[in-house]
Amino acid sequence: MKNLKLYIAIAYGLIWAAGLVFYLSGTNVASFAGSTQLLAGFCMFIPLVATLICQKASKEPLLRGIGISWKVNRWWFIGWLIVIFIPLLTILFTHWTIGLNFNAPGEAVPLSFMNKPVGMVGITLLSGLVAGATINALFAFGEEIGWRGYLLKQFEGKNFLTTAIIIGIIWGLWHAPLILLGHNYPQHPQWGVLMMVVLSIPLSFIIQYFRVKSGSVIVAAIMHGTVNAVAGTVYLFIDMNNWNDLIDGGCGVVGICALLVVALAIFLFDRYVTRDRICTSPIKGNTATTSPSQL
Repeated sequence: MKNLKLYIAIAYGLIWAAGLVFYLSGTNVASFAGSTQLLAGFCMFIPLVATLICQKASKEPLLRGIGISWKVNRWWFIGWLIVIFIPLLTILFTHWTIGLNFNAPGEAVPLSFMNKPVGMVGITLLSGLVAGATINALFAFGEEIGWRGYLLKQFEGKNFLTTAIIIGIIWGLWHAPLILLGHNYPQHPQWGVLMMVVLSIPLSFIIQYFRVKSGSVIVAAIMHGTVNAVAGTVYLFIDMNNWNDLIDGGCGVVGICALLVVALAIFLFDRYVTRDRICTSPIKGNTATTSPSQL
């Protein structure tokens, strides 16, 4: 973990610098759906830059030993597809929760494919899966090579669950400048920083699990990209004129609950089905190049 502090200093320093430049430029934050999304896309490559600088400082081969493997196995597909359960559970939980402006204040849309929004779910998820494994994965690789690549390597020998929580906190706080500028939580940017940390912990666990199972950080990039791509599915069922960003949608309380359910399902699978017991084991020293795990 000798370069952990250096990595955090670089990754945090660069994103705060980018956020400051954006803020001083006088860009209208109210147009966050466009301008800060562009900034967020740019910032996704900051962890990659931090990784390269840290490896250069340590005289390590660049982008080596941190899990870049193209050996496809079933965990690539399982990790990629399991992501779609997150928005589906978010929609279901929103439907069950009264007063969260699901379609209209206090009114829930019946979960029937006869409803236009629900009928669009399949198309939205399918297009999200395609985008998540292609263009979105490219941008997400910029982050994942840092979080589930270089940073995960720094935690070799540490407990898997503890590592997922710590990386989740680091990952969530890293978004602070973007959140304060209106990204994800435009109504409550200050509280949004805390919410992003809470959200990032279970998501960190989910992505890290398949990163280790598959033996490749490419899977983490695909999952991360797909999470971003399918997130919009939830908003087909929300009245955006009467929503609360701390409660509604994939980034609100409802979305976090969906992440917790998926994370719990993975934990139980690992505990009672698979033979690896990854969740209760230390991060192995060969995580970066490990063979795909068995059931």
